[in-house]
Amino acid sequence: MTLAPLTSDLLADVPHGFFTRIGGSSTGIYGGLNCGRGSDDSPQAVQNNRSAVADFFGRPSDHLQSVHQIHSPQVQILTAPLTDTPKADAMVTATAGLILGVLTADCQPVLFHDARAGVIGAAHAGHRGAKLGVLQNTLAAMEDLGAQRQDICAVIGPCISQKAYEVGPEFLEDICHDAPEALRFFAQGKADRYQFDLPSYSLDQLRTAGIKQAAWTGQCTYSAPNQFYSYRRSRHDNQPDYGRLISCICL
Repeated sequence: MTLAPLTSDLLADVPHGFFTRIGGSSTGIYGGLNCGRGSDDSPQAVQNNRSAVADFFGRPSDHLQSVHQIHSPQVQILTAPLTDTPKADAMVTATAGLILGVLTADCQPVLFHDARAGVIGAAHAGHRGAKLGVLQNTLAAMEDLGAQRQDICAVIGPCISQKAYEVGPEFLEDICHDAPEALRFFAQGKADRYQFDLPSYSLDQLRTAGIKQAAWTGQCTYSAPNQFYSYRRSRHDNQPDYGRLISCICL
């Protein structure tokens, strides 16, 4: 199978990829590279897809690490392969050979690298995790392994864009309750609806944190059904489930 990951020049000195749904062995509504064990897809197909991703990096399938994502600010520091699946939404490591992989389907996959210190990170950041501080906590965990904030580059991969992210007033109130300046990430929609700019919200957090560089790859998961899975699109299309994209980085 031929995989088609997107990459970023900011991470050019480390193996990484924001994988699309292109390639893979899943069929039906999951057609392509569904790497989500939490989906109702065939477990064998999911494992084949994950093995293909590990093989892309030239590593055994058990080197591909992932956590049980719960939209939290929790970060797992890895010094060896995981022996279980802890609840967390980000991982960091300075251990060569480990592939950090996060799953998304509209939420943001964020990959981090400090080339000077040899430390990497990967985070799953939806609006809840971002509001709770998962990105800042990932930076702090990287610093625990010797990274320096001013040397860290971070890239947000394909996620839902502002034009596709319609939310209600209670969502705006939640985001802005403790941070009224976040109002600038909302555009007025129809009636009482708003359009939320998730990647700009998180880019602002990363830049405010003082890292070297931060960028978004610019692709909208909702708007490109042949390339990306999308939770929101699956709901609008009345589909019973949806696939999960994987984004990975390794040393």
